[in-house]
Amino acid sequence: MTETGKYHLPEGQLSLSGPVVRPAIGTLPIRGDLAHIALADKYFVANYVMPQLREIGPAGAALLCLPRDGADEVTRLDAGAMFEALDYSGDWCWGCLGPQGPSGYLRIAELAPRTGG
Repeated sequence: MTETGKYHLPEGQLSLSGPVVRPAIGTLPIRGDLAHIALADKYFVANYVMPQLREIGPAGAALLCLPRDGADEVTRLDAGAMFEALDYSGDWCWGCLGPQGPSGYLRIAELAPRTGG
């Protein structure tokens, strides 16, 4: 991450050099349909996303493997921790702590309310 809080976009031509082992669920922020922009030079997916920095709310949050209650917990996120949101769907947000993970789902309600403009 740069000092301005934005990731550098990959430069030059991206190319595939052969099969890549898919990371385990809950590790790198990559799914079949999208991935963190910082992984664009390593993994091929349909869409790359620039993360939206969000704060975990006052109760903390469980980062889950799947977007459903009772799913396996990847890790517990402390209140005030910064979370990189990559996708929102229904009541759930998928994201990570950074391009090296961990990654998973949490309820949008567990994020601190947005402030400012």
